[in-house]
Amino acid sequence: MDRTAVFVDAGYLFAAGSQLLVNERLVRGELHLDHAAILRRLEQIVADSSGLPLLRVYWYDGTSGVPTPQQLALAYQPGVKLRLGFVNQHGQQRGVDSLIITDLIQLARNRAMADAVLLTGDEDIRVGVQQAQEIGVRVHLVGIAPVRENQSSLLRQEADTLIELSLADVQTFLKPLAEGPRAAPPEAEERAMPPADLTAVAQRVAGSLTAEEIEAVLLESSGVSVPPILDRRLLLEGSRALGAPLTPELKRQVRAAFLAACRGKAAPSP
Repeated sequence: MDRTAVFVDAGYLFAAGSQLLVNERLVRGELHLDHAAILRRLEQIVADSSGLPLLRVYWYDGTSGVPTPQQLALAYQPGVKLRLGFVNQHGQQRGVDSLIITDLIQLARNRAMADAVLLTGDEDIRVGVQQAQEIGVRVHLVGIAPVRENQSSLLRQEADTLIELSLADVQTFLKPLAEGPRAAPPEAEERAMPPADLTAVAQRVAGSLTAEEIEAVLLESSGVSVPPILDRRLLLEGSRALGAPLTPELKRQVRAAFLAACRGKAAPSP
């Protein structure tokens, strides 16, 4: 049928959304999600990306036992189907990816949708995207800025179209309960700053790359790790600059400074 189904990974929405809002991942109890606002935004994405009628919104989340009041409230929203995996003792979602993949494939096989809007960042979902596409479904991947840092590059490669939600978008439906940025204590900030010599090394290595190479680094690493060949060069030059082996914390700092320098040189996302 010529309809669009929407698939939302709530774990990704809350984690990436809070990171964008306050520069750290907050727990659910520290966030307020405006259900009506997020559903309106998803409906607008459907209209813009496919122009087809909305089948329904499938909302995937985890629970440690019974659904939370917030999950139940969402389940009663018109046109929303709540799917629950579980949350383990470490607060990690389990079983959600398989639910998304199953629904993607089943709806595609049953010809219940022609397009799918998928809000997630997990690479494991890629197999579901591939199989849905093989049946003829177009997949529109939605991510929360900056997608280079929180969305699998392989998943982005599979999608038919890419949509990035900006800070202004996210602020319309997600808010921290305690307003205002959470500043780190001064001593923590001081520890996180790499020595000037390491910053210079990071900037020099980043500056030696072409624009295409920087783009590839950010895509392949998803903006959180350094490719091995560059990592070796970075650590070797950093050690030489300081005249001593790098501690684990200094290695982390020089890698972070290198990725920040790459992001600063990358072309802005369209």
